[in-house]
Amino acid sequence: MRYLHTMVRVKDIDASLHFYCDLLGLQEVRRVENEAGRFTLVFLAAPKNLEQSAAERCPEVELTFNWDPEEYQGGRNFGHLAYKVDDIYAACQKLMDGGVTINRPPRDGNMAFVRSPDGISIELLQEGAPLAPAEPWASMPNVGAW
Repeated sequence: MRYLHTMVRVKDIDASLHFYCDLLGLQEVRRVENEAGRFTLVFLAAPKNLEQSAAERCPEVELTFNWDPEEYQGGRNFGHLAYKVDDIYAACQKLMDGGVTINRPPRDGNMAFVRSPDGISIELLQEGAPLAPAEPWASMPNVGAW
């Protein structure tokens, strides 16, 4: 397993970039504008992690700016922790065997979401290329919030 990033929702991208970059000292390493989803993702890395970020896209902070206004309550502004795993199906099976609900199954062989006992969303991503779709994952529906 490898730590990737932590996602935080922000209300004002400019104010957030001023805080995280100008004041805290992180540096923007990439940006994704998604017209269809109406959001912007800005990935930041600490100066001493720039080389690793460029090579491995980690460790980073992901600022998510939703273009439509939303009031965040109860930690909604904190999105998720993300980890790459060697075998997403094996990782999900181990979690399921331990009583964890797979909120968003890895139907695509690439991404899944689960929640910690405290309700923190955890994104699991397949290391390398996605695995071929396989049962029971391919037909498993989403469960609850992820």
